[in-house]
Amino acid sequence: MYGPVLPPQLGPAPGSLAWGRRSATVGVGRDDLVSGEAVALDLPPANLGLRILSGLIDVVLSLGILWGLGWLLDKVFFDVDAALTAALGVLCLVTAVVVVPTTVETASKGKSLGHLIVGLRTVRDDAGPIGFRHALSRALLGVVEIYSCFGFPALFTAAISQKSKRLGDMLAGTYVIRDRRRLEVPAPVDMPPQLAAWAGAADIATLPDPLAIMIRRFLGRREAMRPEPRERLARQLIFDVAPFVAPAPPPAPDEAVLCAVMAERRRRDSERLVREERLRERLLR
Repeated sequence: MYGPVLPPQLGPAPGSLAWGRRSATVGVGRDDLVSGEAVALDLPPANLGLRILSGLIDVVLSLGILWGLGWLLDKVFFDVDAALTAALGVLCLVTAVVVVPTTVETASKGKSLGHLIVGLRTVRDDAGPIGFRHALSRALLGVVEIYSCFGFPALFTAAISQKSKRLGDMLAGTYVIRDRRRLEVPAPVDMPPQLAAWAGAADIATLPDPLAIMIRRFLGRREAMRPEPRERLARQLIFDVAPFVAPAPPPAPDEAVLCAVMAERRRRDSERLVREERLRERLLR
């Protein structure tokens, strides 16, 4: 049997249901990305070991590029003065440790060669793809914390950071995730036929993401629960949903009401997104 779906403090004490009051509810984990289906997609950060391995691969690649550029420079500009040689050497260094990593991560939406081999990806703190600004910030600070200080600042900050962030990640507002992690998204909740008419006419406010996630988790795991805890949790969730729904539903099992609310909210949200997309297309013509 699954563990507890809800925190012990969730929901008010049993009593009369307050349909339509739209009160607040509980929180959700910081590492959860909430999808449009009210599903918490867990995107935990990559562990420190994988980050170290990926970083070593990237450092070796950068040093290889630097050596190659230096060799080419020596062959092409072997008879120039020392000042020009020094300037070209700095240009090669900047190209190897800043320009190439920034270009690669920007073009691949967060993947360096080390990330690609290990199976990692750099994303924004909101789990979106990174852009040029993020990649450039990480590369510039990487010159100091990785190459100039032999990686000790990066290792220390990643070890104490909640998301294994190095200084470049903190500056850019990014972190690294396991890109090969498979996300399993539950199937959409079906509308109970006996509640379809009521749900279509009811005023169902947008549920807070934490509450919607709790309901989705319960509905997805209810078959593995014992009857008494299952009934108790369903009733508890009804108390939390009631403030966001008016009028009260016709007599029906609590689980059926939860299914109806989630299915109707999904339908309305999908229609709203379609309308917004059509409006955006008309405005951009």
